[in-house]
Amino acid sequence: MFSDEIVHNIDTKGRIIVPAKFRYELGETFWINRGLDGCLCIYPTSEWMKKSEKLEALSENSRDAREYVRQMFRLASEVTLDNQGRILISSKLIALAGLKKECVFVGANKYIELWDQERWEAHNEGVESLDELAERINGTV
Repeated sequence: MFSDEIVHNIDTKGRIIVPAKFRYELGETFWINRGLDGCLCIYPTSEWMKKSEKLEALSENSRDAREYVRQMFRLASEVTLDNQGRILISSKLIALAGLKKECVFVGANKYIELWDQERWEAHNEGVESLDELAERINGTV
């Protein structure tokens, strides 16, 4: 389970240190991809495989399903930690998430979200309180 919020800087070559706290559960090789709400998602290989199986189960007869699968796989990258605990993020993913210098790793249970710090702060300004969210999802947690 991933939890916590940790800030690290991305360098001009697109490398960023993965917080030591997350490395053990991620393993040496894992997956990074576009996420929802303007972030990237980092998945342990086992979770990425589960997600892939769910996507595979979508109907190929549905135009929306085909496009969703296409969009989910076109930028997905398997990444490996270097000797300094860094990963290299593709320029397309960096641009998509608007990553600049300071980035925030956010534990999201089965995966990690990676946000540009300014985007993360702006996102949080618009989020309802935890109490309001709990009421809206009405006991499904």
